[in-house]
Amino acid sequence: MRKRIKNLILTVLIFAACITAVGFVPRDTGYDYTVGIVQLVRHSALDAATQGFTDALEAAMEEAGKTVKIDYQDAQNETVNCSIIANNFVAKKYDLIMANATAALQACYNATEEIPILGTSVTVYDVALGLKNYDAEQGTGTNVSGTSDLAPLAEQAGMIAELVPDARRVGLLYCSSEANSRYQVEEVARCLEEMEAGYECTFYSFSDSNDLSTVVEKMVADSEVVYVPTDNTVASNTQLIDSICSREGIPVIAGEEGICSGCGIATLSISYYNLGVKTAEIAARILLGGEYVGDIPVAYDDAPVKKYNAEICAELGITVPDDYEPIGG
Repeated sequence: MRKRIKNLILTVLIFAACITAVGFVPRDTGYDYTVGIVQLVRHSALDAATQGFTDALEAAMEEAGKTVKIDYQDAQNETVNCSIIANNFVAKKYDLIMANATAALQACYNATEEIPILGTSVTVYDVALGLKNYDAEQGTGTNVSGTSDLAPLAEQAGMIAELVPDARRVGLLYCSSEANSRYQVEEVARCLEEMEAGYECTFYSFSDSNDLSTVVEKMVADSEVVYVPTDNTVASNTQLIDSICSREGIPVIAGEEGICSGCGIATLSISYYNLGVKTAEIAARILLGGEYVGDIPVAYDDAPVKKYNAEICAELGITVPDDYEPIGG
């Protein structure tokens, strides 16, 4: 008998080791729903979106008398980590996945065609996922929906003319590994080149943070004003960008408030917290209402606000119109 018990224990231990080795972990059945969050990197904008999503989803579940377990994972700005986390969520058969940032969404999209995926802090979904015949009003038709952080790019381009009226040479800085960043700088350049002022737009791309300093140094030498989009690598390196641009007196127009607070003079910014809340509202429609994710159109923050960085504006002697709000004010 004792030998049989020892053999049984050994069998259980071997089985446990095997399921761990293949990455399978049984899902926790103590909750009505289990939701995974994969966030590309920690910075203020993405953190705010995750917080808004978590707060709103938990509130919706409590109101409905349901429970939800939220498994948050930080990919530490590594796309391979996004894939590992996404595949782990799929192996656990989670009810829904929230992907925060473009690289996270792409990893989740490649990991499953069954589990509903909601993106947030993603600019343009058809560009990010390579969707064909995409109709923004009809949904993606796939297992993906979510929210977009796209602000009115034409109005952001107009800020250059409004705040730095004498500048003509514009440097547009973006990370080449972020498809939505390229989309934004191209749109802003197109808007500027359609103006009668005669702007000369030059793109400056970098592959990762390792070559960012060299690229920024070259950009400021050839530019009178800089535009940076909602770009996660830029958002993680605003101090470096500010140290170079401020030294040379080059103003930066930013795609969102978090980047602007670190290195910009102004932005037309959305609220990433509100974006997270809107994403949670879609999650509730899917989990509690039974709606098909592919039929739900991507949502936007429809109330962007003009904001400015008072400290950097003062350093550069830039006067800001009354319809701008100070960041943090």
